[in-house]
Amino acid sequence: MELEQLRTYLNSSDSQNRLKALVELRNYDSEVAVPLLISRMQDQEFIIRSFVAMGLGRKKSPDSYNALLELIKFDKDPNVRAEAANSLSFYGEPSIPHLVALFKKDKNWLVRKSILAAMADLNVPEEFFELCLEGLKDQDMTIQETAVDGLALLAYTLKENAALTRLLSLVNNPSWRIRARVARALSKYNNFEAQEALIQLKQDDDYRVVGAVLETLLP
Repeated sequence: MELEQLRTYLNSSDSQNRLKALVELRNYDSEVAVPLLISRMQDQEFIIRSFVAMGLGRKKSPDSYNALLELIKFDKDPNVRAEAANSLSFYGEPSIPHLVALFKKDKNWLVRKSILAAMADLNVPEEFFELCLEGLKDQDMTIQETAVDGLALLAYTLKENAALTRLLSLVNNPSWRIRARVARALSKYNNFEAQEALIQLKQDDDYRVVGAVLETLLP
């Protein structure tokens, strides 16, 4: 799509045209794409703003970075904030304090899940462990489960012992869903305490927890 047509589509009253234009911006360099992406940051359609957030992560620049910070703080739609958080993580180390702060402030499950997934890829065990602990306190079971999965990723890192201790404390959690996740997570830890806990979970009253333990034994 030629640039003039692209600009016309971006200003169209038809959201499908605006969406097509945003997709086409991937073929332009940051100097051209970023100002046009930013021009649709206040679009009335959340799907458009989500594509803007996605594009800003792939067309990295100081302006993109600042725009993403604005989206994670002020956009009213959690889908947009989640996409913006994921895109912000592409900027690496500078994004970490902002993602940690957003996780603590924003209680939406989708935003929090997106941040946990992004932080898992940034190789920052200290901060990731902190967020996993926060996630375990969440009222949403999905976030609790994601936090347990995160603790599994901390095996063989400098937070291994702390993460294992927290996992062991969850072996008798009232929720079978959490106990099943704990079983899978403990299988990543190669030590006596983890093996003892797995033996206990193998005798769990809920067959789904037992099944999770047995899955860890499959080659």
